[in-house]
Amino acid sequence: MMAHTRLLLVTDAIGGVWAYSLELARALKPLGVETVVAVLGPPPNVRQREEAKAFKLIQTGLPLDWLETSPGELRRAGNTLAAIAAGEGADVVQTCSAALLADAEFDQPCVAVQHSCVASWWAAVKGTPLPYEFAWRRELVECGLNRAAAVVAPTTAFAAETARIYDVPASAVHNGRRAVASVATPQGDFVFTASRLWDEGKNAAILDAAASLLDVAFEAAGPTRGPNGATVELTSMRAVGEVSSARLSTLLSARPIYASAALYEPFGLSVLEAAQAGCALVLSDIATHRELWDGAAVFVPARDATAFADAARHLLSEPDERLELGRRARERAQVYAPEQMARGMADIFTRVATPQIGLGALKLAGAA
Repeated sequence: MMAHTRLLLVTDAIGGVWAYSLELARALKPLGVETVVAVLGPPPNVRQREEAKAFKLIQTGLPLDWLETSPGELRRAGNTLAAIAAGEGADVVQTCSAALLADAEFDQPCVAVQHSCVASWWAAVKGTPLPYEFAWRRELVECGLNRAAAVVAPTTAFAAETARIYDVPASAVHNGRRAVASVATPQGDFVFTASRLWDEGKNAAILDAAASLLDVAFEAAGPTRGPNGATVELTSMRAVGEVSSARLSTLLSARPIYASAALYEPFGLSVLEAAQAGCALVLSDIATHRELWDGAAVFVPARDATAFADAARHLLSEPDERLELGRRARERAQVYAPEQMARGMADIFTRVATPQIGLGALKLAGAA
């Protein structure tokens, strides 16, 4: 890594991208990377601003590419970010939105991290061709990815999907998360999930159907209404709303059975947090879950509510098996550390910012 690097980290305050960004910024600091955090979309709330107080935080007010906007707005947003990067004296720019790179002229190399995109989401969730009205979004992402100095995804599976859809080379750096210390509590006989419940890709409706088949409580943390107007109605799970990190840690410390029925999950920080707490994992059988948790989770078909209920019921009736599965999940979670993630990204920053190295096709970096 260069002696000192100033990074403009472009992120948003919705969901896991925010947690990812702060973990990365903290872990990059010992490596000589000073991070300025630029926030797209709705501004961070009071709690989030407190979490980010160690870093310069710029609330840009610029649009998110997946909310209601237009190509012209995104192009203007890209130009604004380029001006911010220049004004901040950034050496490298990392963005969560490749579309912002489509037409803007940055003075610095830009790294596009594919946390998600509309084309891959639609393929996984809908399984039909992307509608015409979304084509311009895909085109801007494709243009931005081709203009980026490097394209990174949080899993090898999602890097491969990005390469398939957009025909660009993509490397993988697994996300990392610090384990939160919690007070030991008796194990609770309930099932739990946490996500953007409104997002159809999280498939909360299937978990709600599974909850109706169980005799134990099934709790769900997270918002049921999204900034894009999407909603989900839960009739059998008990929605506990958006919870703080401390409250989530308390819930997970009881080591409930943790379930994710996601149809689309480029990584899944909430699953990692559950694994760190020692929860037994019951996960949808999708490529990213397999990559990260094979041998440390029970996998069931994503759209099969009965299979989720049966898996949870079985683990509740077999406490020793449940404990062993939780132990294996906690052990696997140690691989996905912020320090490993930061080293992977720092290596990429060095490659793109050092002309004699050249860009080339980047190999797998970070945790494997």
